[in-house]
Formats: sequence, structure tokens, C-alpha cells
Amino acid sequence: MQRVKNAEVKVDGKTVGKIDKGFLVLCGVTHTDTKETADYLVKKLCNLRVFEDENGKMNLSIKQIEGKLLIVSQFTLYADTTGGNRPSFIEAAKPEQANELYEYFCKKCIEAGIEVQKGIFGADMQVSLVNDGPVTIMLEK
Repeated sequence: MQRVKNAEVKVDGKTVGKIDKGFLVLCGVTHTDTKETADYLVKKLCNLRVFEDENGKMNLSIKQIEGKLLIVSQFTLYADTTGGNRPSFIEAAKPEQANELYEYFCKKCIEAGIEVQKGIFGADMQVSLVNDGPVTIMLEK
């Protein structure tokens, strides 16, 4: 996830998701991920204190600043580059499982009270952002 001042995702030149202050979440799913994994990551994401308070300290969560999420599926996060120059994506979940968990993750973020914008699963997307900080953090379980 990246803390952003703004972020946008386009498909075929058309904006499909756009946020101001919040997180751009690049969401990769591996074959061993479950709904329990997603639940853990939603809780961590929604409560992670990486926004500045009145003293300039990273002490506030996305909920506290009323930030938004732009969640984009990205199977390439599971690229294995150890065996040559062409990445292997064998660790990425099959599209059916990945899309189900991606949609579940987005739904749970909405249920947690955060406004969510999304990319389009499986589409060729162009993502633009202004990283705030920069702050980029990997969340895994």
C-alpha cells in the first residue's frame, strides 16, 4: 500500500477509480490466501497509523483522517524472478480465486467504513498517483 495525496486508475483511457488522500492498495493474491487472510489484512490496513497528527508524527489511521482507498488487483506482485529473466507467476492464485478474494477484500474495507474505489480485475490498467512521503508499506500475513 502507498500513502497518497491522490491516485487514479484508468482502463482504455477512461477513469474507473479515483481518490484524494488515502491509500493506493496494490492487491496480490497467492493460492494459499483465504478469507481469514483478507480479514487480517483489512483490519491491519484500516488501523495502520501512518498519517500525520497535529505534531507531524505518523499517529493517525485512514479512518481517523477519513481517507479513501483505491484498490487495484495486481498478480505481478507474486512474480518469481529467481530462475532467469522471464518472471514466473506460478505463486499467483488462479484468476477465479484471486478475483473472489479481491472482491471480498474490497467489500470488507467498505464494511469497515472506508470509501473504496477499485480497478477492474484482469484489465490492462494505467495507475497514476502522488505518493505522500513517500510512504510505501508491504502488508502480508
